[in-house]
Amino acid sequence: MQALKIADAHAHIFPGAIASKAKDSIGRFYHLPMYTTGFPHTLVEEGRKIGVSKYLVCSAATTPEQVHSINDFIARKCREYPEFVGFATLHPHMEDPFAEIDRVLGMGLKGIKFHPDFQQFNADDPSMLPVYRRIAQSGLRVLFHAGDDRYDFSHPSRIHRVAEAVPELCCIASHFGGYRNWDQTNTYLDLPNVYFDTSSSLFTLEKSEARELIALFGPERFMFGTDFPMWSHTEELQRFLALELPEADRDQILYKTFEKVLDVKIE
Repeated sequence: MQALKIADAHAHIFPGAIASKAKDSIGRFYHLPMYTTGFPHTLVEEGRKIGVSKYLVCSAATTPEQVHSINDFIARKCREYPEFVGFATLHPHMEDPFAEIDRVLGMGLKGIKFHPDFQQFNADDPSMLPVYRRIAQSGLRVLFHAGDDRYDFSHPSRIHRVAEAVPELCCIASHFGGYRNWDQTNTYLDLPNVYFDTSSSLFTLEKSEARELIALFGPERFMFGTDFPMWSHTEELQRFLALELPEADRDQILYKTFEKVLDVKIE
């Protein structure tokens, strides 16, 4: 079998000083065992086991004070690891997000990650619309953590309202568009500027449900993602391949949509 081309569209990395704490905190939040610790070098080592060529790397700020240091860290690691495509973070309560968007552009990052559940804000809060418009005008993408059956902050309906209000914004709704809200994904997220990743879903989403969502929106709207360090790259690829998609659809999700959305070439 010819080696697969693979990009990981959802991976988290953390500075060494806080990586173990971040691992424990995320594990407690989701009541799930974490596979490993989110060191950048560990991400590359794990990804190499399945042949990953590129990684979308990000980390969400849980306080406004964390924004600058996280973005500096992501940008620095993107310089050290050419495999990385960096997404910055913003916080809804930070001062002057527009200046930080300009700074992010200057650092060569490709987008912004929001985690409304961690950051405790409604994704469609009207006060955020000017920020989303500025992000879109800057040519950056937005990656939303999407969905949770315990909270309403990132419900698919809220992401729908953002994507509809700012149609020029490229939105990536992670976790098949709505972690544990998958029955709502097909109701709200059939919009041309919304893309999806497969991360933190295939461990519990029924095979038939996953295939139905991919068929509904089209494989050109999906990207393979692992949610590292939560899951093993090897296991996530096995879960994805177990969907038994046609080869063209498989390759579209494994790397071609990533190439299109992030404007990079997968070798």
